[in-house]
Amino acid sequence: MDLSIISTYRCNSHCSMCNIWKSPTLPSEEISLAVLEKIPGGFDNLNITGGEPTLREDLMDIVDILHPKARKLEISTNGLNPQKLEPIIKKFPDIKIRFSLDGQGITSDKIRGERDGYNRKVPGLLRLKELGGKDLGLAITIQDDNAGDLVELFQFCQKHHLELATSALHNGFQFHKSDNIPYDRLKIARNIENLITAQLQTWNIKNWFRAYLNLGLIARVLGQDRLIPCTAAVDFLFIDPWSDVYACNVRPDLRIGNLIDQTWEEITTGELMKEIHQKVSDCTQNCWMVGSARTAMRNPHFTRLPKLSPLFWVLLNRFKVGIGLPIQFEKTIDYTHIYKDFNIVRRESYLNTRIKPVIEYKDQPHYQDKYENR
Repeated sequence: MDLSIISTYRCNSHCSMCNIWKSPTLPSEEISLAVLEKIPGGFDNLNITGGEPTLREDLMDIVDILHPKARKLEISTNGLNPQKLEPIIKKFPDIKIRFSLDGQGITSDKIRGERDGYNRKVPGLLRLKELGGKDLGLAITIQDDNAGDLVELFQFCQKHHLELATSALHNGFQFHKSDNIPYDRLKIARNIENLITAQLQTWNIKNWFRAYLNLGLIARVLGQDRLIPCTAAVDFLFIDPWSDVYACNVRPDLRIGNLIDQTWEEITTGELMKEIHQKVSDCTQNCWMVGSARTAMRNPHFTRLPKLSPLFWVLLNRFKVGIGLPIQFEKTIDYTHIYKDFNIVRRESYLNTRIKPVIEYKDQPHYQDKYENR
């Protein structure tokens, strides 16, 4: 099982596709070290995310607690405070760190509302590599404004021996936003095709299976059903900053319990969990994020191996690319069926705009919007 811990809703980025930064949590109300101690061990991937986790003054303490509890501990960060990650990398060089970079240069800065963000992140990540970091990379949220940068960004990562994680524009309660819709779904999908081809042209097995993950992103961008059914609440869970445990970070109705008031066993083995499993089985959301896709691809009996359908697709198309044949995307993706959007809201860049955040307190109602992905 994978677990993501949303350590805070405070954030020093001002992204156009995420409103976390407008509703920060109060530091004294965020998930505590004592609560984190209650989390059991044995996770495959445990992700410390946000908001921006480097804004937690106790981040090193959090890492000390969680590192023994997972095969791979990850920090998802905007990369604006790389100096705060240096002592962590020195102590735990195997930790997985991903810097959010949404395109080349000013493209990323505009999307993320970060002044000179690109020029701060790239040297910061390379510095962590110099310090001995073994699992470092970039993460991009693919959308209309940056889809054309995908192959170039992938090539940059290849050159510097970095990983590239991808997701597509989507909605979820974690982002406090419900109007993220692509402007041109087909154009984005074609750009993802180019990335998939580039990944399959390498000799890196990880890249081959990331190509399948990106194939799923094409289906998601076009508004089609998932390639593989979701396994939320079975293969992954989320914990929000107030210690509430959820099946995923999209549907706030899939709340399972609270780690302040309950033990992990009470939350994950109670009667409510059975109801959540049924709701996930009936879910019609079109989510395909790294957390929900990676876990769905795993073989249920041998979790370090993939299921047969992604394995066959990867082997077949790696062979085709290797002998110079094109990938026949239309055999998996129905390009005649593209979801038609109405009332598309244009995303606003906050690069040169500042809005005063309003603290969201623990005792307030949370996640009132309806979060749809199609």
